[in-house]
Amino acid sequence: MGRTRVLAAVLCAAVLATTAAARAAPLAVTEIAPGVFVHQGAIAEPAPDNGGDTANLGFIVGGSGVAVIDTGGTPEVGRRLREAIAARTDKPVTVVIDTHMHPDHIFGNAAFAGVPVAGHANLQDAVAARQEVYQRRLADELGADAAAGITPLRVDQPVADALRIELGGRTLVLTAYPTAHTNNDLTVFDPQTGTLFAGDLLFLDHLPAVDGSAVGWLGVIDTLARVPAVRVVPGHGPAVGPAVADWPGALEPERRYLTALVEGVRRVLKAGGSIQEAVTQVAQDERARWLLFDAYNPRNVTATFAALEWE
Repeated sequence: MGRTRVLAAVLCAAVLATTAAARAAPLAVTEIAPGVFVHQGAIAEPAPDNGGDTANLGFIVGGSGVAVIDTGGTPEVGRRLREAIAARTDKPVTVVIDTHMHPDHIFGNAAFAGVPVAGHANLQDAVAARQEVYQRRLADELGADAAAGITPLRVDQPVADALRIELGGRTLVLTAYPTAHTNNDLTVFDPQTGTLFAGDLLFLDHLPAVDGSAVGWLGVIDTLARVPAVRVVPGHGPAVGPAVADWPGALEPERRYLTALVEGVRRVLKAGGSIQEAVTQVAQDERARWLLFDAYNPRNVTATFAALEWE
């Protein structure tokens, strides 16, 4: 082997070792308000280079315990989140709150075995119907080891409307919503700091993904806008910065896109167009405004076309 190849091999090994070490470390978190910590996931599809760390996660520290809000896309991401918590408080984790069913938000639950889980009243059934598919997809994306340790999700505190969780002098308000991003969306509001964890009811930069109802989501946005928050943590996208403090203005890009999606599909349907025509035409003016547009817009158009075809 020539010197150039040897050097390249050494450099490659060094990069891999650095990446592995970074993934073994506790997750990086930012304290965005007193006792409120957030980790921002990559704006990307799960892949080996990001280890499935693609969703925003957080935790809130109260007087008697810690509430974890979403746990990440793999048990390993969840373990690293738990280590980040331990580095900042010696209080126990007393509840895991899952904002909805998607695996990038819940598969880290495996690292919090034995901790009660709170979620939407529809969450447990929704995950049970899809978990096998989700785990196979994770294994395809990241390898079989990434899914090791994942168990069926059990919701110990189902939320049909609203629920208050006490953390010792700190009360969190959990709110369940009708079908929007999914049929099991939940938000977490901390009145003490005015911080709203919106889950995937809010996307910033990352194109919104419709796995429920675009029409329903637009209605939920109107409800969300009335939450008296001073900052918001989206499910995906920047978790700190001006947009996070622009409430309810942070909702407007998403509202604009979903409106273009619904109105565009309706125009194609009214003209007698096909679903293939809708995919190529609808919301194309939004392309430059979002990351992952080509990955998600065709799916959004297809789902919305099917939902509106018989309205």
